[in-house]
Amino acid sequence: MEQREKVRCLIIGSGPAGYTAAIYAGRANLSPVLYCGLQMGGQLTQTTIVENFPGYPEGVDGNQMMMDLQQQAKRFGADIRDGIIVKVDFSTKPYVITTDRGVEIEAESVIIATGASAKYLGLDDEKKYNGQGVSACATCDGFFYRKKTVAVVGGGDTACEEALYLAQLCKKVYMIVRKPYLRASDVMKRRVDENEKIEILFEHNTVGLYGENGVEGAHVVYRKGESDEKRYDLPIDGFFLAIGHKPNTDIFKEWLDLDETGYIRTINGTPRTNIPGVFAAGDCADPHYRQAIVAAGSGCMAALEAERYLNK
Repeated sequence: MEQREKVRCLIIGSGPAGYTAAIYAGRANLSPVLYCGLQMGGQLTQTTIVENFPGYPEGVDGNQMMMDLQQQAKRFGADIRDGIIVKVDFSTKPYVITTDRGVEIEAESVIIATGASAKYLGLDDEKKYNGQGVSACATCDGFFYRKKTVAVVGGGDTACEEALYLAQLCKKVYMIVRKPYLRASDVMKRRVDENEKIEILFEHNTVGLYGENGVEGAHVVYRKGESDEKRYDLPIDGFFLAIGHKPNTDIFKEWLDLDETGYIRTINGTPRTNIPGVFAAGDCADPHYRQAIVAAGSGCMAALEAERYLNK
């Protein structure tokens, strides 16, 4: 049997949380090994300009920022690897982690920074216009639509929050809601109803997007499949998805305490999980903020906790 590789600190994921954890773990001489996962650099690599991360007064390309973080982690000795973790065994120490190439690693500590994936409608046009009018984060990208017209898809609290945020910046905000009512809490419904910039399109489905050099509008259907079905084009400049996120935590559900949506539960505001020596950072444990700077901060916390754990 091939001998297992032994690692002091294994980091799973390569977004702001994973790379920041690698920087701190490297500086602490933990010789961290980081597996990048399916999407090297995480969700930020799918956006264009990041304007709200401290230290970049003119903004920075999302891919460039992730490359900067990766280089900084390498400078402190982090071993950055391509590959996906497909299986974990947290039943005994050291923990056993298996890669997609069948390599087994024994890790004394593990930092999980696998992020969360935004849910999309599944339209081909969402991919076509990704970064050119399609976004899953109003806080990240809303600034680019100042005094423009946008649409938010969804009818829950998140969609209402996104619509209210965008209404502070935009000329007009449509909410495209599949059901004949909002699923949001009463207070959020009231705030949306009272905002004159927001118009709710109940019983509407988006079936496509159009535009030459970016989104110029959405193909929508009112009461799809009913006798009074109506199809028309809705002119907009931006299309925001707010139908939820799915944390990338499936391989950990046998071992870790997760909430009903799949986010990793951490202990008392720390990155600690219910398994000693296993820590969670970034969007996989954050259903509320989902911001790069918050993820980076939690990556720092996870590495500091891992160092303390290993030094005990």
